[in-house]
Amino acid sequence: MALYTIPCILFAGGKSSRMGEDKALLPFGGKETLAQFQYERLEELFARVYISAKDASKFGGYDAVVIEDVIAKETEAPTAGFANVFKQLKAENAVFVLSVDTPFVDEKIIQKFLEVPNAQTYDAIIVRTPRGIHPMCGIYSRTLELALFNMLIEGEHKLTKLLENSNVFYIDIEDEDALLNLNTPEDYQRALALMDERL
Repeated sequence: MALYTIPCILFAGGKSSRMGEDKALLPFGGKETLAQFQYERLEELFARVYISAKDASKFGGYDAVVIEDVIAKETEAPTAGFANVFKQLKAENAVFVLSVDTPFVDEKIIQKFLEVPNAQTYDAIIVRTPRGIHPMCGIYSRTLELALFNMLIEGEHKLTKLLENSNVFYIDIEDEDALLNLNTPEDYQRALALMDERL
């Protein structure tokens, strides 16, 4: 039974330019793809999980619910993906977001988001480690929807800019590996090496 009623959005629409191939489609954790691994484990925690991507055809074979990113067809900016999610999920006041390439964000970390006092009073709740903030791991409120669309109009695509001008609660985590991003082939190999001890 799913633990959390807030919808989870798995973002898998990036270019993967540093990886040299689509990282969402790399094998991981005994699954055919990283996206499948992430989707199926998050389904155990959340009542609803969606993949945000430009091409739904990449994610067949495991009943993934894909929100095709019509806004972001011409850009790789995550702000476009966020705006599209709020446009498509009109009934939702907030969403939990996670990048497809952070496979070690586990239930203990996710639980911290649900324990934030007066969470509904914040525009966003974001993970922060000693190296900095992680905008692609957090809860975003619909209070940011207008700001997101305005950023698209202005050509501003940095989530950090959005957060700087918002009411944000930061969850501090010391474990950098928990937020390891699989951006490069070296990152991917490191994640494969860490898998046994972390999963």
